[in-house]
Amino acid sequence: MSRRRSKAEQRPDGPPWRVTMHDVIFESDTPAGWVFDVALLLAILLSVTVVAVETIPSVAERNWLILGRFEWFLTVLFTIEYTARLACARHPLRYAVSFWGVIDLLSILPTYIGFFFVESDANSFVILRSIRLLRAFRVLKLWRMMDDAEELSQAIWKARHKIIVFLIVVLVAVTISGTLMYFVENVIPRMTRGESPADDSEFIASQFDSIPQAMYWAIVTMTTVGYGDIVPKTTIGKFISATLILLGYSLIIVPSGFVTAELTSKKSAEPAGETKCPRCTSAEHHGEAVYCYRCGERLTAEG
Repeated sequence: MSRRRSKAEQRPDGPPWRVTMHDVIFESDTPAGWVFDVALLLAILLSVTVVAVETIPSVAERNWLILGRFEWFLTVLFTIEYTARLACARHPLRYAVSFWGVIDLLSILPTYIGFFFVESDANSFVILRSIRLLRAFRVLKLWRMMDDAEELSQAIWKARHKIIVFLIVVLVAVTISGTLMYFVENVIPRMTRGESPADDSEFIASQFDSIPQAMYWAIVTMTTVGYGDIVPKTTIGKFISATLILLGYSLIIVPSGFVTAELTSKKSAEPAGETKCPRCTSAEHHGEAVYCYRCGERLTAEG
């Protein structure tokens, strides 16, 4: 992965207000940045709640006006946020086409599309409701506000080869067990009755009527979900099912172990922080930290 840029490299050029705005919006280690993040968090949660409530017919019919006003208030709020991010970004165009820039745009675009481009007939109203559901993408904005999100994503990326191998092993197990269950639950009972697989006369159809259906059952069983919509009837099928459940329990912890190992190795490789906060005396800061992560005081390098 590419080297993470320092804060000095991320800050924009130009007037001081751009730098100040950048520190407030894109950083969270200042008091103003913390307040901005908390306010944005509440706005995102409120927006997702409004989207969910709008899908309840009884509530939406009685409170459509209030919900509409809430939606437009939040849309204007997120539009101001998106405009401010473009204004203070070091490279506005690069930010606009980045992952977070697209997410910010998707959080406001559906409302404007519905207002300006959808006609007011019955069919268009259904289209409007469908477009407005895209506002649920706003919940992805929460990921940006998590301090350890990038560290976790880097650990997953470094462990990607092991995770891919693990998924291939699971896919092989699902394919073999699904095929085996199809023969045990469907083909073998028909053969013992002297019937062909295509003959349905006087035979109660097995729930494992195809290999894809049996593979679906294998996935549900291996993940220990167990919907109960498909169950084995034969003794051998029940034995295979029990074995697959035990295998699923043993495999659940494997991917988390890969990621945990990467996180642990990264933590052990990081040098201990040497810069102490003059206010709270905390010394657990990253090497490029400018403000204290605990109290927001500006740090003064020792020595």
